[in-house]
Amino acid sequence: QVQVAESGGGLVQAGDSLRLSCAASGRTFSPYTVGWFRQAPGKEREFVAAISWSGGRTSYADSVKGRFTIFRDRANTSVYLQMNSLKSEDTAVYYCAANSGATIFTRALAYDYWGQGTQVTVSP
Repeated sequence: QVQVAESGGGLVQAGDSLRLSCAASGRTFSPYTVGWFRQAPGKEREFVAAISWSGGRTSYADSVKGRFTIFRDRANTSVYLQMNSLKSEDTAVYYCAANSGATIFTRALAYDYWGQGTQVTVSP
């Protein structure tokens, strides 16, 4: 089974960019679908973006479309979330998760393997 670990969070200002990384260990991300979720204080965990194991299909939450991009490296060892034009409402703990299938799910319960999360704070 795969283990995942996030990195790249931090404190930025509104309008800035940040790139999160999700690294696989134990095995590569092939053939896992990988998703990014986030959870703000007092709120439920919500879907952000996901990418198929081949990288050919992606899905985004409406709130991040046009600002965030999910992509994976050729070796299938890392998945990235490029976040541009950050807003204060993007502040949350961001989690990477993997699902051992070809379907892109937006429900957190569909993902089997989770990282510990990385904090992203966007100041107004």
